[in-house]
Parts: sequence; structure tokens; C-alpha cells
Amino acid sequence: MPSRLHPVEPPYSDAVKRLLTKLMPPDSGYEPLLLFRILALNTDLASRAHPMASGLLVKGSLPARDRELLISRTTARAGAEYEWGVHAVVFAEAVGLDRDLVDKLALGPLDAAFDGPDLLLVTAADELHDRATLSDETWSSLRVRYDDAQLIELILLVGWYRTLSTLINAVELPLEAWAARFPG
Repeated sequence: MPSRLHPVEPPYSDAVKRLLTKLMPPDSGYEPLLLFRILALNTDLASRAHPMASGLLVKGSLPARDRELLISRTTARAGAEYEWGVHAVVFAEAVGLDRDLVDKLALGPLDAAFDGPDLLLVTAADELHDRATLSDETWSSLRVRYDDAQLIELILLVGWYRTLSTLINAVELPLEAWAARFPG
């Protein structure tokens, strides 16, 4: 299915080149993602808003594994197979999330696959997705594990990936050929 918007195509303007290099360095091994080329339709906004530019994805204070678990659960719950699949291939294994666990993040209700810290993060992602807030119990548990700055980052990270999922779904962004697909 084609996207409802047409991503920018080469040859890129200087502004688009700068943006795509910022979002996806040339040494990444991948061509610029369709998502980045859609965001490049508004280079000014994209340069300020994308998690690579804001530091949510790579420069945050949350442990990388926790961050990816939150992203994978959030994008799966939002039905954004595009973003879930990119993260499953590019980021998950590098931070210690095996494919079986990432697949379980996309399967729906919580099950015995999650316990302890992982269950807390999945619960937090689900609550933020479903209600745009955290229960007192989840908040109290998160406070034991994270400091104030990390709590703000966690909430913004889930919110950002929910927003990105909305864009992906609304423009009907086709999947990258090399990205993972939802299980089942």
C-alpha cells in the first residue's frame, strides 16, 4: 500500500540532506528511512522534533534496554508495525532484547513473559497508552527505580513514540523491506 504522502526523493535539497544526515548518518548502513523522508516534508519541524535530534533515542538517561522495551511496547500497542519493525531489527538485540521478547511485546495482553522491571515498564507503557497517565501503584514503583529526570524522560519517550505511531498510521507508511513484521 503506498503512503498517503510522498516522501522526499533524491536529489535532496541542502536542508533535506542536513536533516537526513542528522537523523540517519551515512555510515548507518541503511538508506534514509521512509519515515525520515516523510518527516523531511517539514524539515524545520523534523529537525526540532525527532527523537534523534532531541536526544530521546540515543542520549537519554534511561538505560538503553529500558528505553527500547518502552518504544517496542508503545509502537506495538499503537499498531505502528513500521516503527516496531525498525526497532526490532536495528536496536533491540544491541541492547539485550532478544527477538522472542520483542515479539511478545507486540502480542497484546501481559503474560508470564514479563516480570520484575520488564513488567513494570510494560505496565507503564500500557497505562500511558491507554489513559495518558500512570496509576499510583505504577508511579510508586517507577519512583523506586528512576530519578525525577528519568521519570520525565520515560513519560516523554512513550508520548513521543505514541505521536510518531500516529503519524506512521495516519499516512499509511509502507514497511521497510528489511524490517521485522508483527508476529502471528
